[in-house]
Amino acid sequence: MNLTQDTIAFKGMKQQWKMTLQISWLLFFAIWGVSNIQAQKPAPKTESNSKVNVVEITTPAAKPHSIFNPNTQSELPISVGAENTASYIPLLSGKRVGIVANPTSKIGNTHLVDTLKKMGIKIVCVFAPEHGFRGDAENGAHIENGIDQKSGLTVISLYGNHVKPTAAEMKQLDVIVFDIQDVGARFYTYLTTMHYVMQACSEQNKPLIVLDRPNPNGYYIAGPILEPQFKSMVGVHPIPIVHGMTLGELANMINGEGWLRDSAHPNLKPCKLTVIPCTNYNHNRAYRLPVAPSPNLPTENSIYLYPTLCLLEGTNVSMGRGTDKPFECFGAPWLTQGTYSFTPKAIPGKSMNPPYLNETCKGVLLSDFASGYLVSYRNIYIDWMIMLYQDCPNKSQFFNSFFNKLAGNAKLQQQIISGMNSKDILQSWQPGIDAFIIKRKPYLLYPFQPELGIY
Repeated sequence: MNLTQDTIAFKGMKQQWKMTLQISWLLFFAIWGVSNIQAQKPAPKTESNSKVNVVEITTPAAKPHSIFNPNTQSELPISVGAENTASYIPLLSGKRVGIVANPTSKIGNTHLVDTLKKMGIKIVCVFAPEHGFRGDAENGAHIENGIDQKSGLTVISLYGNHVKPTAAEMKQLDVIVFDIQDVGARFYTYLTTMHYVMQACSEQNKPLIVLDRPNPNGYYIAGPILEPQFKSMVGVHPIPIVHGMTLGELANMINGEGWLRDSAHPNLKPCKLTVIPCTNYNHNRAYRLPVAPSPNLPTENSIYLYPTLCLLEGTNVSMGRGTDKPFECFGAPWLTQGTYSFTPKAIPGKSMNPPYLNETCKGVLLSDFASGYLVSYRNIYIDWMIMLYQDCPNKSQFFNSFFNKLAGNAKLQQQIISGMNSKDILQSWQPGIDAFIIKRKPYLLYPFQPELGIY
């Protein structure tokens, strides 16, 4: 495998001048950017559930940007909701508890399940989302129920044909705790799992406690709003692809907007919800995840690239599954440009049948582009989708049936096919985003300065 590093995005032969411009930006700001970013902070304009004016979000001109390590900042360290045990242990004492958890459900270096067991909390079962309780299942894999060898607890999968706890499972419980790290994209299925757990709690009149965690992509909002006819496991709610909210904030919004109701449950009431918030967190603070949220998002750069590159799962382009750089590259055997090559292999626990298995793909490695450019762009980088479609030799096979579910509409595919430019596509999302900003405002738990980005 050729591990040459491309720091500039593959742009296509028709857009080579943009590459030169990006190189100039990167060289100029490499020294200047870090030393001046703090001085350039605008006067604070925060969006929260307090009574302030909603700030209109626009897409600024992208520029290179250095992500500060949160550990070097003067602010107090961020504490996740799970660490605030004094706020929720009294709600669990003497109760039969179910926990929705995965490997990210930790207090320090100890798993939440182990911590609660040591504290004498009676855990009846663990509900596991996509990738399983221990996080060793590949994307979309069927996960069997079973017994966790380490804890001895019954593990019930909430993925595949069984996405919601049954009435019989709920009958054994007095309360459910949800503690899973999200990455802030609508199609990341942990949000969908929370939705169906909330439905089950409402149906059975059982309380739900959400232990909140920061959103590493919580510093911007982008993408089209999901249309109801495209509801699926990769999108349940009428929100943008990048919603800029934590799962705790979204749980409040799901309850408050009546989104638990559907055709099968037209009269469903909000569930009994308690959110244990993070401390010292705001949506503009960088947050480095201590545990990979899923097998194919192993790095900070892959998490920043995910909202953009996941759309490629609805095309005939590989985004690096089956390699050591999943969601940090893209490529295909038919691509004629790019200096990075990779050959997807079967990797147990990550991807056993990735696109273009054992075929050499040419493309681009995007690791430096993520941290050096994309975080400052604060939007989905739709240019890649446009030029990949334009360069595809068989355009009728570029999109697959999954694309519209990921996009949340049929319009984006048609915009790309028709040759619409990226600026106009991004602008077409803005009315929906503006309405969403107003709707979400009462549910925010943490300050947000849309013009600041991430620091």
